[in-house]
Amino acid sequence: MTAREVQGTRQVRRLGEAALAWVSAHRDGFRLGEDALAERGQVNFTWKPLGELAQVCVCVRRHTDPADPLHVTASDLLAFAWQQTGSGALFAELQRLEPFATYPLEVYAAFASAGLRHTGYESATATVARTRGWQVTEQEPNRRMSVLNSERRSGVPEHGKMPEALQRTWLSGLPEPWTFEGAAGYTLTHVVFHLTDWGLTPEAVPPPVAAYLRHWLPPWLDTCLEGEQWDLSCELLAVASSLPDPPEPAMVQDAWARLAVAQDDSGAVPEVGAGRGGRSTAHEFTGCYHSTLMTAFAAVLTLDRLREAAGDGAAARGGQGAAR
Repeated sequence: MTAREVQGTRQVRRLGEAALAWVSAHRDGFRLGEDALAERGQVNFTWKPLGELAQVCVCVRRHTDPADPLHVTASDLLAFAWQQTGSGALFAELQRLEPFATYPLEVYAAFASAGLRHTGYESATATVARTRGWQVTEQEPNRRMSVLNSERRSGVPEHGKMPEALQRTWLSGLPEPWTFEGAAGYTLTHVVFHLTDWGLTPEAVPPPVAAYLRHWLPPWLDTCLEGEQWDLSCELLAVASSLPDPPEPAMVQDAWARLAVAQDDSGAVPEVGAGRGGRSTAHEFTGCYHSTLMTAFAAVLTLDRLREAAGDGAAARGGQGAAR
């Protein structure tokens, strides 16, 4: 690496470390309350944050060495998240209360991919997944991809084929680039995440889609950074490092330098707007937890692929980190 590239890599590392430190310090915000099993509970404020925490921790562990402080912190947070589920027992109760809901499996899959499993829940869900009702549930294409990937990760027989689900997405149609906007951006990022199992298998992205993203992702990312769309910017950075070829170092280093402006002294990154020098975001959990998680997620993927591009040994994705 050149001196500039080394400096850029260190900055990405610092941003990722600060983000994960904020998450660790604010873990109480991810706790499941008494409403987690309520009939009309707010899933987006209970299970969704916990599932996102688990998924990011799994990814950090995959792409870091066990002795790395990032790996240690992610492991601690993953254990905390699993404890919140009663070591999986709450998934079994959710399955009993909402047998045809897919979100419990989507959250559970992150834990299962790390070897944290509950056989009773998996058995009950596998039974439901064999029904026609489960297999013909109408879902957005990217959500269908999420369920298929969750089935695979959890050992539940997949009820469909990922390539078929991909064909129905906005991204697969290689749409006119000027039709990109916020909703399309979040949809395409998650299509790539589900397709690659959250950056673990970049080769799963079909060549036409990979080429399309290589061409158009840089200007989309630039637009999001200019508009201070920090959360979506982090997701696009994660996508850039989830494609078959490593991203251009200059592009990602410039993006991370601009993203650094958004992170405040606590390590928090707001979803949109003011960061360092603006209003404090440290106490506004709902307004920054996801973007802060995405900062840590994108950072470890970026570091992995920058090492690969520089030829500095095998990336963790292809080595020991990917096995955990």
